[in-house]
Amino acid sequence: MVFRQVHVRNHIPIEAALMRLAGKRALVTGAASGIGAATAERFAAEGAAVAIADLNSAGADEHASAICDRGGRALGIAADVGDEESVAAMMDRAWEALGGVDILVNNAAIPTMGTVETLAGDEWDRVIDLDLSSIYRVSRAAWPRFVEAGGGAILSTASVAGIIGMAGQHGYSAAKAGVVMLTKCMALDGAAHGIRANCVCPGFVETPMVLTYFEAQDDPVASRAAVDAAHPLGRIGQPDEIAGAFLYLASDEARWVTGTALVIDGGLTAGLPPG
Repeated sequence: MVFRQVHVRNHIPIEAALMRLAGKRALVTGAASGIGAATAERFAAEGAAVAIADLNSAGADEHASAICDRGGRALGIAADVGDEESVAAMMDRAWEALGGVDILVNNAAIPTMGTVETLAGDEWDRVIDLDLSSIYRVSRAAWPRFVEAGGGAILSTASVAGIIGMAGQHGYSAAKAGVVMLTKCMALDGAAHGIRANCVCPGFVETPMVLTYFEAQDDPVASRAAVDAAHPLGRIGQPDEIAGAFLYLASDEARWVTGTALVIDGGLTAGLPPG
């Protein structure tokens, strides 16, 4: 048997590959539960120091403590992404505590059901503010800091609802479609400053938000079964599966990836099923 020598450029040492975010610092909003919590957990396990920001300050502190108990580095920050002063204070706290931030994950959001006929004006305003404008608000607060630092990664939670239409989710879908386009625009303007912007578009994921949706239906069991069946892989996703996508986009493996909307949906948006 003859072995041929292969020259590999940009070879990554095995030690570095085991800790994909070693030395990185991340700020994750809406991180006390669901996708945000799983993402903060995964980032910490991969070597990052993580600021866990949430309106639920007790939940943020509890999750940060649990990460620290397992040998990770994390702190909780009380933050309301719907309030500019709170966002500014969150940024100051994260930059001071971590010595800077390399990765921002805009994850905080709320669910809203309703059509243009049934969705009240104040409900529309609230979902657009918290699911879209908050990403503008938080990213805007981080932007000059990233420019000064020579770069950074801005990641956001969008949704398949921002890619395909969903009956009865007019406000939520409009907001998430806005997240996709805001991401692309930030990517274009951030490239010259070393700022990468990407978003993840999950299908239905087993989070408190989605479980609350099921519970609100006339037949929660049948509703869950129908949603499971709508995904070609036969089930809804788990938060850690979305966290894996965020890990990739945050890591140096994605250093040439910007402006993308990464769909992680069990095949939901692939097309029509057989038959």
